[in-house]
Amino acid sequence: MLNKQLLPLLLVCIAVAAAAITVMATTTTASSTDGDATVTCNMVYSNLEPCLSYVLGGGLSVPSECCSGLKSLLSTASTKSDLQSACNCLKSVASGATEVQINRAAKIPGECKANIPFKITPNVDCSKIK
Repeated sequence: MLNKQLLPLLLVCIAVAAAAITVMATTTTASSTDGDATVTCNMVYSNLEPCLSYVLGGGLSVPSECCSGLKSLLSTASTKSDLQSACNCLKSVASGATEVQINRAAKIPGECKANIPFKITPNVDCSKIK
């Protein structure tokens, strides 16, 4: 189980995932927009846990395990429900992240070679994810 003090920091990682998942969904033509989400907050947290060290303390580069987790999450999320679920996981812990942590998290997609179509922010409107 994750330390509750680290949960706000994980939020920033989740923001990266939500944004990257959005990119993935817009390029997937066979994606369904109906049905229940298969992506859960536990999945998001588990996949992005390796990103915490970078978000918390910075460093010269994003750990490869972080990028692998992000890519794994991207391959799992394929529907509108999945995308909105991942986004809502982000919002559930957003209030605890600092600006510095958000700025570090915003660097993760670039380091992992993921194109993010919007600024990473704890104020993301999950209902606009299509």
